[in-house]
Amino acid sequence: MNYILDHVGIAVRSIDDALPFYLDVLNGSLEDRYTSDAKGVEVHVAVVKTADKVIELLEPTTKESPMARFIKQRGKGVHHLAYRVDNLDDAIQEARQKGIRFLEDTRRVNLRGRRLIYLNPASTNGTLIELCDYLNS
Repeated sequence: MNYILDHVGIAVRSIDDALPFYLDVLNGSLEDRYTSDAKGVEVHVAVVKTADKVIELLEPTTKESPMARFIKQRGKGVHHLAYRVDNLDDAIQEARQKGIRFLEDTRRVNLRGRRLIYLNPASTNGTLIELCDYLNS
């Protein structure tokens, strides 16, 4: 199974406040901006592409959202690393055979057609990791 870094999720209090750094300093381009109101997600997302990577800025939509809780507990900064796999179902099965646990309630298809699930940080030495693939590729 190949694991290719797909994007880095960054928790921010305000996308509008954070964007100038990623656009003006890192010379990124704003590729997409949308809101996910799905239960357990509840974030505004700005997708920024730099020369060789994709960054997702993640702003909570409510004070009760998981992202708001994350920022309250850990502060702004890296939220997760996302790895693209050839087939999400196969990657999950392979990881389970190696004893990896998942946050089952995070499995979903996002608004842009990305199938994803998060690994339980207890299985990754504390880092939140997303595995994903794309329906249209």
